Amino acid sequence: MCSPTATRLNAGKVLIIGGTTAELYDPSTGTFSVTGSPDVGRVQHTATLLPSGEVLIAGGAEGTAYTASAELYNPATGTFTLTGRMHTSRGEHAATLMNTGEVLIAGGITYIGPGYQILTSAEVYNPSAGKFTVTGSMSQFRESQGARS
Repeated sequence: MCSPTATRLNAGKVLIIGGTTAELYDPSTGTFSVTGSPDVGRVQHTATLLPSGEVLIAGGAEGTAYTASAELYNPATGTFTLTGRMHTSRGEHAATLMNTGEVLIAGGITYIGPGYQILTSAEVYNPSAGKFTVTGSMSQFRESQGARS
């Protein structure tokens, strides 16, 4: 599993996602267990806990290409479901939950034409609508950045 993400869920377990697999870590027992499989195998993605308790998994590299796909993990059922696609394929981007309950996705890297391009663009995911909307661009190109909510 390359470039996995680790997201603390509301019940205290930690969701680990990378490649085509996902696991849950239970800190109270110190054990891992397998959970559902993502619909899209990905690395260099983001995983953001939503107010609903679901986790938004966005973008990343799918094989040798960056993807615009996104999916939701439901911890109650252990399942992944595809949701709206981003407008730009991207990996190594930042994602953070905003006070509105929406998720800002910013920067990253994509493959265009003969080479890779570091991005200034940003999008906002609305969980109620299940859609991404393009928003303003950053003034500087940014990739492999972190974000905290």
